[in-house]
Amino acid sequence: MKFVILAALAAVAVAAPKPDYAHSEESAEHVAILKDVRVHEDDGRYSVDVETGDGIVLSQAGSPDGPDGAIVKSGSYSYTAPDGTPVYVKFVADENGYQPQSDLLPVAPEFPHPIPQFVLDQIAFAAAEDAARGSDESVEAPSFTYGAP
Repeated sequence: MKFVILAALAAVAVAAPKPDYAHSEESAEHVAILKDVRVHEDDGRYSVDVETGDGIVLSQAGSPDGPDGAIVKSGSYSYTAPDGTPVYVKFVADENGYQPQSDLLPVAPEFPHPIPQFVLDQIAFAAAEDAARGSDESVEAPSFTYGAP
């Protein structure tokens, strides 16, 4: 039985398609770099401006102004999504982490947001159960075995 399984695995491994690395470079699309400006200052400041022929634009600048000389970055990038939607993202990266801003990013509802009725009903149900239990503070430990109810 083990031999049959081993033979089946070997047959699948031999029959698996092999990647064609020889032709992958020929089929790759080459995109022109229209702009590539990189400036690095001696004090640690830098800036990068890149633009490609397919509409990708990146602009970023940074400096060691963060705590303990950490690099603080800010900038923006834009491109066109596969569905044709233009994407523009502005960002800051500092001691508070990466903070992107874009109209396409989801936004959490403002707090305090309305609490759904089913949540209020569950809270009321739990309060009624606690009141029905009375002042007895002992709580039954969970059972680790199955049994008839």
